[in-house]
Amino acid sequence: MFPNCADPVSLDGLAWLACYLTTGKHLAFYASFGTVLLLLAITAPVALAFGFGGAMAARARFWPVKLLGRTYISIVRGVPDIAFFLFFVIALDQGVEWLRHQAVCPDWAQAIRQGSEFLVCPAAKTPSNNAPQWAHEVYGFAIAVFTFAIVFGAFAANVLFGAMMAVPKGQLETAAAYGMSRAQTFRRIIVPQMWIYALPGLSNLWMVLIKATPLLFLLGIEDVVYWARELGGTKTPNFTDYPHGDWRMWYFLALLIFYLILTRVSEVVLDRIMARLSIGQAVAQ
Repeated sequence: MFPNCADPVSLDGLAWLACYLTTGKHLAFYASFGTVLLLLAITAPVALAFGFGGAMAARARFWPVKLLGRTYISIVRGVPDIAFFLFFVIALDQGVEWLRHQAVCPDWAQAIRQGSEFLVCPAAKTPSNNAPQWAHEVYGFAIAVFTFAIVFGAFAANVLFGAMMAVPKGQLETAAAYGMSRAQTFRRIIVPQMWIYALPGLSNLWMVLIKATPLLFLLGIEDVVYWARELGGTKTPNFTDYPHGDWRMWYFLALLIFYLILTRVSEVVLDRIMARLSIGQAVAQ
């Protein structure tokens, strides 16, 4: 905040607005846009890795691995995203604390599950109660990234599985005729050529991932939706020294513009990738 913003009551007009838009909470709001971009930058490759692993498992010859891959794809795709996010985050958090509890508090005599309460020893709390705020935020963000990756990895697995199956059988037969092993055929023939078939589905999945980032709000992370709601609503001096009317429409309009720009940039980049991958591909005349 600028020095002349120390007394909000004495300000009006553009000076009031300039000071209002540079408060600490507004700086956190601006930083939350970076949180969304960071989530996308980390989640996309991790989800793609989950998807690639799931697709490989789904086409495996060893039936337990095939069953595992297809079960992962079917279950995650069949559960509504919101329900999965709310359930999986709680289950994962409690699972981590349960494992730590078993390791650091083997002599704990009390029951961990007491009705609706989940109680572990203080040393097993993750993060610990005396951990700095940034540790809690990083842990929550890591849980969110992992959850997003699990969900969108299942959709990516289905897309990649279909792309692998779309590679012309004649090329696989030719590879076998040249003496290539199954692994060599997969690495040299299927993987390089499947991307042209997978990219349309992955492009749609990327757009859905962008649209799903407001789910961070449900996971307790102070994202753009959280700050837009808090800063845009009618506030008391307990939250801000600049009380105002209901301005949520303007804040959510800023989010609308942000997401439209992000999707437009994504479309341009994806079109260029598709054009690059299409070079040398046979097309029907």
